[in-house]
Amino acid sequence: MDSLMGLLSGFSVALTWHNLLYCLIGVTVGQLVGVLPGIGPTTATALLIPLTYGMPPVSAIIMLSGIYYGGMYGGTITSVLINTPGEAASVITCLDGYEMAKQGRAGAALGVAAMGSFFGGIISVIGLALIGPPLADFALKFGPTEMFSLMLFGLTMVVGLMGASIVRGLVAMCIGLSLATIGMDPISGTLRFTFNQPFLINGIDLVTIAMGLFGLSEIFLGMENLAAAAKPAQITSFMPEKEEIRPTTFAVLRGTFLGFFIGLIPGTNSAIPALLSYSMEKKFSKNPEKFGHGAIEGVAGPETANNSYCGGAMIPLLTLGIPSSPTIAILLGAFIMHGLTPGPILFVQNPDFVWGVIASMVVGNGMLLFMNLPLAGWWAKIAEVPAKLLYPIVLILSIIGAYTVSNDLWDVGVMLVFGVVGYVMKKIDIPMAPIVLTYVLGAMMEKALLQSVKMNNGSLVGLVESPISLTMIVLTAIVLTGSIYAEIKNKKGAIALEND
Repeated sequence: MDSLMGLLSGFSVALTWHNLLYCLIGVTVGQLVGVLPGIGPTTATALLIPLTYGMPPVSAIIMLSGIYYGGMYGGTITSVLINTPGEAASVITCLDGYEMAKQGRAGAALGVAAMGSFFGGIISVIGLALIGPPLADFALKFGPTEMFSLMLFGLTMVVGLMGASIVRGLVAMCIGLSLATIGMDPISGTLRFTFNQPFLINGIDLVTIAMGLFGLSEIFLGMENLAAAAKPAQITSFMPEKEEIRPTTFAVLRGTFLGFFIGLIPGTNSAIPALLSYSMEKKFSKNPEKFGHGAIEGVAGPETANNSYCGGAMIPLLTLGIPSSPTIAILLGAFIMHGLTPGPILFVQNPDFVWGVIASMVVGNGMLLFMNLPLAGWWAKIAEVPAKLLYPIVLILSIIGAYTVSNDLWDVGVMLVFGVVGYVMKKIDIPMAPIVLTYVLGAMMEKALLQSVKMNNGSLVGLVESPISLTMIVLTAIVLTGSIYAEIKNKKGAIALEND
C-alpha cells in the first residue's frame, strides 16, 4: 500500500509541465540515438550529463532515464526496416523483423514491437514500485559462481539458433567465442590476440560487429543485382494477423518477466534478455522453422524483454546503489553529481525524487508508444525508399555510427571487415545469430569462471556447492539432452520419410 501511495504521489511530480518537457526531450533523444546505428543510449547519456548542470535533480534524472529506455524503442526501427541494429539489444530483431519488412509486413513488426515494449516497460515499472527491494536482495545472491552457471545456461540456447546444420552452427559459435577472447584478460590483465595493436586491448565492440554482420552484408548482397532489387510490398496493416495474436501475446508475457529478472542481476546488459527471449520463443513455438523467416514472436519477445530489462535494472540502482549495466553506471554518476546517494536511505530522505522518477517512466513509455504506434506508418516509409538511394544512406549512417563508437576510424575498418565476413557467411549459409550470442555470453562467462575459481582457491567445487548454481547446471544438462534427443529424432524421421 505504501508503494502504491508513493507511486501516486510520484505522478504529481512527473506530471508538472517542466518535468513532462524534460521527459519528452529524453525519450525523443533516446528514440533518435536508437535509430542512428552505433551511438546507443550509453553514449548519448554520457554526452548529455554535462547539460544537466544547474537542473533540478529530479528533472535531470527523468531526462537521462528517458534517453535510456527510449533508445530501446528507437533501435527497433532500423533493425526492422534496413537490417541495421541501432544498438546491441536490437541485434536479434534483425533476424525476423527485417524478413517481415521484406514481406511487406514492416508495419506489423513495428506495431508488435511498440506494443510489446510498452507493456514490458509498464509492467517492469510496476514491479520496480511494488516488489523491487526484495527482488534486489535475491539478485545479490548472484555472485561470480551463479553468474557463470546462468551464462552457461544461456549458452545452451545457441542450439536453438543454429539453423538447419549443427556443424555450421558450431562453426559460428566458435567464431563468437574466439572473438570474445580478444583483448585484455579480465583477471590477470594479460593481452591476448591483440598482435601489438592498441586498438584491440579492449576487444571489439558488439555494435560494430553487428552492424557489419547484419547491415553491411545485406547491402553487399543487394548490390549484386541492384537493378532487380525488389520493391517492398505495400504496407496495409500495423497489427498482427488474427492467428498471430495468441502466440504474440504469450511471447510478450514471457519476454516481460525474463527481461525484468535479468535486469536485477548486476553485470548483465540489455542484449542478453533479448537473445535469451528469442531462443526461448523458438523453443516454445509450434513452428520453429518460421524463425529467421519472419516469425512475429521473434520480434515481440526480444523487444519486450529489452524494455522490461530497463525497469528491472533500475531496482538495484535505486534500492542498493548497484549499477547493473553500463548505462545504469552512467546514471549512478549523474545521481552523485547532483548530490544524491542511491540506496535504501534514498527512499526515506528523497521520496518525492524517487517516486517522481519511477512515475516518469510510466509517462515516458506512454509518449514512446504514441511516437511508435500511430507514427509507425511514417517510419515504415523508409522501407519504400528505392534501393539505389537507400543503400548509400545506410552505408553513410553505418560509417558514422561505427566512428562514434570510440571516435576512431579503426571501428569503421572493423565494421567493413565484418560486413565482408557476413556476406560470405550468408553465401555459404552459416547462421550469424550464434556469433552474437556467444560473443556476448563468452566474455561474461570467462570473467565469472575465473573469479569463481579464485574465490574457491583454484577449485571448481564452488559450481556445485551453490544451490542456485547447481540448479542452473542441472537445467543446462536437461536442455542439452533434450536438444540432442530432438535432433536425433528429427534425423531418424527424415531418413524414414526418404525410405518411404
